Formats: sequence, structure tokens, C-alpha cells
Amino acid sequence: MSDDQPEAQVTDSVTDPEPDGAAPEDAPRDPPEPVDPLEQARAEAARLKDQLLRTAADFDNFRKRTRKELVDAEQRGTDALLKELLPVFDNLERATQHAESTTTVSSLAEGIAMVLRQFSDTLGRLSIERVAGVGTPFDPVVHEAIQHLATAEHPPGTIAHEVQAGYRQGDRLIRPALVVVAKAPEPPADAS
Repeated sequence: MSDDQPEAQVTDSVTDPEPDGAAPEDAPRDPPEPVDPLEQARAEAARLKDQLLRTAADFDNFRKRTRKELVDAEQRGTDALLKELLPVFDNLERATQHAESTTTVSSLAEGIAMVLRQFSDTLGRLSIERVAGVGTPFDPVVHEAIQHLATAEHPPGTIAHEVQAGYRQGDRLIRPALVVVAKAPEPPADAS
């Protein structure tokens, strides 16, 4: 190389041209439009009102669906009970028809006893049991006293007579037993 020629200077400068329409990062931006607080509050109120209406509609639909499901469940329970009881009813009808054609009371009594056993078995399948009665201590949870009877046959506070049987299903009382409760007899009056 000769000294007479000027040296070419090479500079490595990388210049990235800005994409079209993009402002450089240090370029001043347009100031944000001022937000009207009233308009902002109205928009928020409209959003909350819409959300409230949707929630109310969802709740109303839930309530209607729940009510329908409850009615359906009650109907299924009733249907299941009737399915168990209808054979007993059928046998009562047959016993009545047989009673019209029979001349002996004993055969009618046997038919009724069979239907009663069938009905009792049906209640057992439904987990319905009879509340304890005569001779057991009076329990106000499952018994309803309709009378007190002075008697020496039963200890005071026990059931002397059952007017109507009570029934329960598990821990739930279906119907209380109507009972007569024994009390101590009155001592004889002095004959003075």
C-alpha cells in the first residue's frame, strides 16, 4: 500500500430502520385521552347491573330446577310406595270378593290374616316399624297420651292400652301412638 492513497475508513454502524408507523421508544407519545369519571362510573354501573341480572337469572333457574327435582323425587318415592302397597290392595279386593261367595267365617278370617301379614311384610321392606306399645314406659317422643287410667294391672307411667299404633321409619316418627297411660289406683276412702 502506498502512502499516497487515503485509507478507507470502515465503520460498522448498524442502523435499524424503524418499522413503518412505529414511533421510536424515546419519541413523545400522545397523552392519553382524559377519562370522564362520570362516564367511567356509568360504564361500571352498567357492567355490574348486567352481572347482577345474569346472577339473578342463574339463581332463578337454579331455584326452578331444584323445585322440579324435588317434585320428581317425591313422585318417585310415592310411586315406589304405591308399587309396594298395590299388591296388598289387590289381595284385599280378592278377600272381599271371596267373602261374598264363602259361607264360613274362618276362611274369611284366614284371608284377612294373610293380607295383614303381607301388609306387615311390606312395611318391613320399607323399613317402617311399629312403635312399642302396651307394657312399655310412656315416651312423649313417640306416644301421645289420650287418657290416664287408674289400674293395678300395669305399673304407673306405662302404657295400659293402645288406641292407635304409632309408626317410625328409622329415627323419623311417621305417626305417634295414641295410648292410655296407667296411673296408680286411688287408695280406698276411709269408711268413717
